Amino acid sequence: MSNNSEARGRFWSVLRKPSRYSLGALLAIGFTLGIIFWGGFNTAMEATNTLDFCISCHEMHDTVYQEYKQTIHYSNRTGVRATCPDCHVPKDWMHKIARKIQASQEVYGKIMGTIDTPEKFEAKRLTLAEHEWKRMKASDSRECRNCHSFDGMNADSQKQRARKQHELAQRDKSTCIDCHKGIAHHKPKGMKEEDDE
Repeated sequence: MSNNSEARGRFWSVLRKPSRYSLGALLAIGFTLGIIFWGGFNTAMEATNTLDFCISCHEMHDTVYQEYKQTIHYSNRTGVRATCPDCHVPKDWMHKIARKIQASQEVYGKIMGTIDTPEKFEAKRLTLAEHEWKRMKASDSRECRNCHSFDGMNADSQKQRARKQHELAQRDKSTCIDCHKGIAHHKPKGMKEEDDE
């Protein structure tokens, strides 16, 4: 018994008056645990940033994924494919975290059953699309601009109507989503006229 109480006494004594060795050990352990936590957090973050994760629920797989597979963003002459996170998740860390927090509402909708069938998803499609359009408008279509920019466009190879629309968009400081709703997914039924461009 006395050995145990002596050991406890020494332990508390070290905690009350830490030596530079114990302080160094504590810092090293904290640093190591921080790296492990950060690595695990980023690994989990990137695991939720894949096409496979996005279409793992049947609502996404059976609806918007099937629509997306019919677009130029899925299959094109160059073989460049934009996947869900390319369009819906910002690349920079702060905006990515904010988007992931926002996306937790969508997961909540899945868990609570508000969009857990294709029929329920279709009933909420307009609301979901309006939220996404608003987010994209607020960010000046940041995710679109990761691949597309006015500076990178070759206006001479565009059809006359597209060239004119892009010139007007630049002049009016419009953003991609102002004109390109329904580019990768079907437009929702019941859209307002000003949204249906």
